[in-house]
Amino acid sequence: MTKNQSATRLNVQKYKGLGVRVTSGRVMYIPAATFVVGLTLWFGSAHLLASPVALIQQPQSERQPAGTQPAQAGTSASYRALLDRYCVTCHNARMRTAELTLDTADLAAVGSNAMIWEKVVRKLKARAMPPAGSPRPDADVLAGLVSWLETSLDAAAASRPNPGRPTLHRLNRVEYANAIRDLLGLEIDVRSLLPADTTSYGFDNIADALSLSPGLLERYLSAAQKIAQLAVGLPPRRNVESVKVPRLLEQDQRMADELSFGTRGGMALRHYFPVDGEYVIRLRLQGAARGGPPTDVDVRLDGVAVSRFQVGGPPRPDAQDGQRSGGNTPEFRLTVAAGPRLIGVSFGRRQVVAEGSAPARMPVASNSRNSVETVQPTLESVEIDGPYKSFGAGNTLSRRLIFACHPERIQDEEPCARRIFATLARRAYRRPVTSQDVDRLMQLLRELRKTEGFEASVARGLEGVLVSPEFLFRVERDPSTGQKGDAYRLSDLELASRLSFFLWSSIPDEELLGLAERRELQKAAVLEQQIRRMLADPRAAAMIINFGGQWLQTRNMRLALPDVKEFPDFDENLRDALQRETELFLVAQLREDRSAVDLLTARYTFLNERLAKHYGVPGVYGGHFRRVDLSDDRRVGLLGHGSILTVTSHPNRTSPVVRGKWLLETLLGTPPPPPPPNVPALRDVGEGGRPASVRERMQQHRANPVCASCHKVMDPLGFALENFDALGKWRVSDAGAPIDATGTLPDGTPFDGPTQLRAALLRTPEQFVTTVTEQLLTYAMGRGVEYYDAPAVRQIVRNAARHDFRWSSLVLGIVKSTPFQMRRRES
Repeated sequence: MTKNQSATRLNVQKYKGLGVRVTSGRVMYIPAATFVVGLTLWFGSAHLLASPVALIQQPQSERQPAGTQPAQAGTSASYRALLDRYCVTCHNARMRTAELTLDTADLAAVGSNAMIWEKVVRKLKARAMPPAGSPRPDADVLAGLVSWLETSLDAAAASRPNPGRPTLHRLNRVEYANAIRDLLGLEIDVRSLLPADTTSYGFDNIADALSLSPGLLERYLSAAQKIAQLAVGLPPRRNVESVKVPRLLEQDQRMADELSFGTRGGMALRHYFPVDGEYVIRLRLQGAARGGPPTDVDVRLDGVAVSRFQVGGPPRPDAQDGQRSGGNTPEFRLTVAAGPRLIGVSFGRRQVVAEGSAPARMPVASNSRNSVETVQPTLESVEIDGPYKSFGAGNTLSRRLIFACHPERIQDEEPCARRIFATLARRAYRRPVTSQDVDRLMQLLRELRKTEGFEASVARGLEGVLVSPEFLFRVERDPSTGQKGDAYRLSDLELASRLSFFLWSSIPDEELLGLAERRELQKAAVLEQQIRRMLADPRAAAMIINFGGQWLQTRNMRLALPDVKEFPDFDENLRDALQRETELFLVAQLREDRSAVDLLTARYTFLNERLAKHYGVPGVYGGHFRRVDLSDDRRVGLLGHGSILTVTSHPNRTSPVVRGKWLLETLLGTPPPPPPPNVPALRDVGEGGRPASVRERMQQHRANPVCASCHKVMDPLGFALENFDALGKWRVSDAGAPIDATGTLPDGTPFDGPTQLRAALLRTPEQFVTTVTEQLLTYAMGRGVEYYDAPAVRQIVRNAARHDFRWSSLVLGIVKSTPFQMRRRES
């Protein structure tokens, strides 16, 4: 056999592997598209481009006559050739890979196919395409294509802006509670009044998901009645409210900063007393048996001691009147002024140490779940019973905000009521009120005034304010002139509402509303001054906690149920500490106006003794959270937060799949496709029933071709965090085998462990900041970010880059952007 014959036979075998029919040693050409794809996969696009077969797939308009020069770099023709070489072999009208066809997309008119090209830009910037292992152009060439596409898309968007159109936006549960607080000075437990809101795009303030059912409307009516009576101070019926301490909450240290030093256990709770009157506070204790060790119980109201007595031990003859001691249900009666009050209950320590210092050697906490016998008493619940006697409505903040006047004569009631309702409705409706607005509320007052007093009638009118669509919904109205599809600028009042609900999750305050009424808010200098003022206000913490808790999914810590058999040390103290760490970290980021990149690079966190012990950080004592500098790279930034690592795990084990999906969605902005139906569950053991690490079991799981396609993208990222167990505790082995934390990014970049993964992510900080911006814009707008928002996102990120991606620059960019300040006309 000659050398040429050997080469021919080898090529024939290659063609067979590509699915090409071979007859008598000759290659029989099947349809061009199939052959081109096969050759590309086998030889690579570089060899195929010069092939005559490649011309079969190339559009006639793009073919170059023989002898002509290549298209000039940086032109639509040159990028057309680049796409044909690296992309069209898969993304064509015949194959429709990922439902994306690029062979017919016109590069000369990018703006007319913005949806397609924005998808291409996203994949190229994430280095997800061409896929790892496939031929790729040089990085500079790829960057040039991305830059050219973005410039073309941005120019098209500027010529005809599309700001989108949020639908009618009902206040969600958090916004409702904050609006009541700022309108009436009343803190309410909204969870007992309204059901949880539906989540969409990862957030619970998305307008399309905030529907209003008949059942929910009834809940709003009931809530309005209760709130109005509390705010006005109408005499309530005697009522018993009970607050229970979680069963798994350890009470071996000071439980809250509001409680006295040198105490342990108990709780601090806020309760709204509706009127001045006499109330009974009843404690339910565990482990306070008569004859046991005597323990002092300290009860305080707004920090002032109201009772200190002893439980356990022999009966005390000097017990105070109205107070029983020595049993498990001590109670006492006291007179309380109306309004919100802080009740503190705690137990005396036998051995007292200063907060934050190292404790002396002490026995294991006697109230531990692992103890055989409970010696020290613990608090089970606090009941507030009353009022037994009422001494009047009192001088509460709510009454001061409501009653702008107090009529002394009957003829003064209507003018006073109109003034009251005009003031309340203006703040509640977020706009100047009309005489018709006030007339509707006056009608409610007159109906009840026939049988009830003036203040009860005002409460009825207040109910009308709280159930009005003008309060429950954020209404934006199209202008009377213009064409359907046109973009128009919001009014100052509509902009004020968008701004306040974005930054405060609440209604505008007097300063912001006044500027909007005077039409001064649209002025660039005034708007920026208001943004900075609002970010400096304590209410801005609502933005970062609500946004961050949902974006990072740490709000799900309340729902986490770790398996107590696998993690016997888990308790409510640890649950609270894990969530509190991330909240304090996010608030510090906003307060200090840090770079968004600092979310990944911060070498500090917030710990108390319980969490520091869990992390293995020495020298932190007491229940108080304090800022702690990190000396260990593995805990740097969000990737080391136990709250994130817990909510991305299963109850009994880690999940590289869930963690990998979280990384793709939350940090990289490239969510994987949804899983196919009937995916088999991961086995609990390895082959033959022997113990096996999660990585080993995942490898067996990926042997199924149906599972492999998605897992090859998610799992490598998740394995980088395998050194953290399902509660975020560091470990070096799993099922007796050393942890293997190696993996690769979608573009093939290798890493080993969280430190190298973090470094790999930081190679392109703009991608991470773009993801943060998109998520923040979704939260700010109350709608999902669409392809037509991408030019605005790019502009925000570019401007923020000049200010080191600080939070203030991102917020300023969002508020000044086209999607935030404008709206698309439909009617």
